[in-house]
Amino acid sequence: MGKALGGSQEAGRENECLGSIAALVLRGQSSPSPLEHEPRKVKLCPAKPQNCRRIVVLGAPRTGKTSILRRFLRDGFADQYEPTSEDFHRKLYQIRGENYQIDILDASGERGFPAKRRLSILTGDIFLLVCSVDERSSFEEVRALRKEIVAAKTKLLKHKTSARVPIVVCVNKVDLDPKDRDVSQAEVGQFLGNDCISFETSAKDCTNLEEMFGALAKSGGLPTETLPSMHRSISIRSYQALRSRRRGARGKRALEPDAPLGALCPLARRPSIGTDLRYVLGSNSARKPKQTS
Repeated sequence: MGKALGGSQEAGRENECLGSIAALVLRGQSSPSPLEHEPRKVKLCPAKPQNCRRIVVLGAPRTGKTSILRRFLRDGFADQYEPTSEDFHRKLYQIRGENYQIDILDASGERGFPAKRRLSILTGDIFLLVCSVDERSSFEEVRALRKEIVAAKTKLLKHKTSARVPIVVCVNKVDLDPKDRDVSQAEVGQFLGNDCISFETSAKDCTNLEEMFGALAKSGGLPTETLPSMHRSISIRSYQALRSRRRGARGKRALEPDAPLGALCPLARRPSIGTDLRYVLGSNSARKPKQTS
């Protein structure tokens, strides 16, 4: 009982702290002084900033988010449900002589921490919202999340009209028996509208996953070679060795791979709250119009 109460109080303090941070971000103010004095860390990013994207995944539990991400990362399919243990993944690509980086943040575990989820939304470039055909409440949650994302991005960018945000909705588990279906195709089209990209998918048998991954890439300005079927997967060690050989070529002709390559970073960790906050504040400042004298 004491442990549960202590955990609840700790979560409350964290939510309160993050709430004040997110409020500062949304008002366009500077970060609190503790973050200003945080030591600067060198970011080891092999890709140009314009070639880096963060995909934020949101949705109710048991809708198949982890299974979909496993398909994207080429980690197979697990039929038995397990709560999400890893919430951050990073994949590096070498495509036509350019390096790309995709960070994937599964923010579904932040359902009980609205301020933390808001910060995750503000750092996202592309959004994948997942619901299940057999659970109407998960579809209602996706509708609410979509509104929350657009509202947060609009407020951050200070748009007079709603911001256009790359959002793809995945209505998963279409492999289930039709009699178990609780969300119809007509409802999806009616409530999401023509301006929202949506797919009916099955992570179990890969129905429409390739098309959905393609829509994610296109909406986020990424090359089609980032799709799982469009590149050759290699280990991170092989990827780094290839980059070293290219750098060592110096004035000689660069050593280019004969096909697009992708490598999953096994030790990738989510950036700290301070790092994410500084990224949001920097992005917000960069988008502010310059004053003319």
